[in-house]
Amino acid sequence: MITREQMEKLKKLQDYLRSLESVAVAFSSGVDSTFLLKVAKDMLGDKVMAVTAQSCSFPKRELKEAIAFCEKEGIKHVICESEELSIEGFAQNPKNRCYLCKKELFEKIKKIAADNGMKAIVEGSNLDDNGDYRPGLQAVAELGIKSPLRHCDLTKADIRALSHYLHLPTWEKQSFACLSSRFVYGETITEEKLGMVDKAEQLLLDMGFHQVRVRIHGMMARIEIDPSEFGKLMEEENREKIAKTLKVYGFTYVTLDLMGYRTGSMNETL
Repeated sequence: MITREQMEKLKKLQDYLRSLESVAVAFSSGVDSTFLLKVAKDMLGDKVMAVTAQSCSFPKRELKEAIAFCEKEGIKHVICESEELSIEGFAQNPKNRCYLCKKELFEKIKKIAADNGMKAIVEGSNLDDNGDYRPGLQAVAELGIKSPLRHCDLTKADIRALSHYLHLPTWEKQSFACLSSRFVYGETITEEKLGMVDKAEQLLLDMGFHQVRVRIHGMMARIEIDPSEFGKLMEEENREKIAKTLKVYGFTYVTLDLMGYRTGSMNETL
C-alpha cells in the first residue's frame, strides 16, 4: 500500500528532477539508484544518462544488472573504470576511505556528464543515510553533486514501497554497499581479499539467504544475515557447505555474527 505521504514525496521528486532539465545518474543497480534513474527517465526521457563505475569492489552480478536495466529502459549507459585500489591511500583503508573513492568517482562522472551535455549529476543516497557515518557525502557536497532522494525526504522504506508501485524488480532487492566496506578500518584492502568476500557473499545469495554481509577480519569471515535465517544457516548441510567452501576461498575461520545483519557494522568501532 502506498500512503498519501509517499505519493506526495514521489510528486516532489518528479518535480525536482524535471527542474534539473538533464541529469547524469550515478547508477549502481541498487534499490536507491534504480528508483532514482527510473523516475528521472520518466520525467526527462532522453535527457537522462546513467554512469556506472566498474572496479574490483563492484561485483560482476551488479554490473550485469545495471547493463540489463538500462537496455530494458532504453537509457544511455556509460561504464567507466574507477579502480579504487589505485587511489593514493585507499588500500590502507583509512576512516575516510569512502571520501577518497567518491571524490575520484564523481570527478570522473562530472567529466562524462559535461562531455554529454548533462546539466546536473545526481546520486542515490536517501534520508536514512544521514544517520550513519558517511564520509562519501562530504565529497558529494564538495563537488556539487545533487541528492534528490534526500532532498525530497525519501527513506529506504519509502523507496521500496514506491519501487513496488512502479513495478521495479529492485523493490525487494537486498541492500548493497561496495565490497571495500567489509574490511576493518586500517586493514589493507587487496584485490585477492575483495574476491574472497565477493565469492563468499555470492555463495550465500545462491543458497537463498536474502540480506548478507561477509565481513573480513584478517583471514576470518564474519557472516551477517537476518536473524530469522539463523536456523537455515545452522542446518548441518548448509553449515558444513558454507564453512568448507569459504575455507576453499581462503578464509581460515568462518563465524556467524549473533547480532545479525546491520548496515555500517564496521563503523561501530569509530
